[in-house]
Amino acid sequence: QVQLVESGGGLVQAGGSLRLSCAASGRTFRRYAMGWFRQAPGKEREFVAAITWSGGSTYYADSVKGRFTISRDNAKNTVYLQMNSLKPEDTAVYYCAADDWHTIVVVGATGLDYWGQGTQVTVSS
Repeated sequence: QVQLVESGGGLVQAGGSLRLSCAASGRTFRRYAMGWFRQAPGKEREFVAAITWSGGSTYYADSVKGRFTISRDNAKNTVYLQMNSLKPEDTAVYYCAADDWHTIVVVGATGLDYWGQGTQVTVSS
C-alpha cells in the first residue's frame, strides 16, 4: 500500500509555470506506475500524465502535451509534474495516483484506489 501527498499548487497567471510534487510513503513506491489527474468544478476527474515505474516511458493527455512534463525520483519516492504555458482551462485540483500502467492510462480514475488529497492549481487570465 502507498500513501500520497501532493504539493506545489497555487495561483499563477496564464503563461506561467508551476511544479507539482507528489511524495509517496511505503517501500513499494518503485513497483508502481504513477499518474497525475485533475478535476475542475462540476467535471469528472480526468487523466493528465503517466510515467512507468522506471521512468522510461511517459504518456500525456492531448490537452497538456508539449506543455507538461512528468518525472519521478525513486530515491526520493517522489513524482513531479512540471507545468509550463499554463492556461485558464488548466485550473483544477490536481491529484497523483499510483497503480499499474494499464489502470492509470486505459482504465482511468474510476479504476484507481490510491489517491492523494489533491493540490489546487488556479490559472488567471
